Amino acid sequence: MTKSELSEILAQRFNLTNKKAKMIVETVIESLKEALLKDERIEIRGFGSFMNRRYKAYTGRNPKTGKAIKVPAKILPFFKVGKELKKKVNS
Repeated sequence: MTKSELSEILAQRFNLTNKKAKMIVETVIESLKEALLKDERIEIRGFGSFMNRRYKAYTGRNPKTGKAIKVPAKILPFFKVGKELKKKVNS
């Protein structure tokens, strides 16, 4: 599902204009981004949670040359699926 498909569903279900529905979807996504940038945890009951995971620096290998390279520490967004959604998908 894309953002435009999501806004179309929202517009149909709640009898909104496409412009308003698109604005709502954009606002929700921007709010989620801002929370992750502030290193906040986002929990949506019945769906899942978003959080930042920290990874330490390590020494890796260039697969082409085999030469050792240093991979810097990084922070990546992570999604953990909720129990209810996991049950629905697996049934």
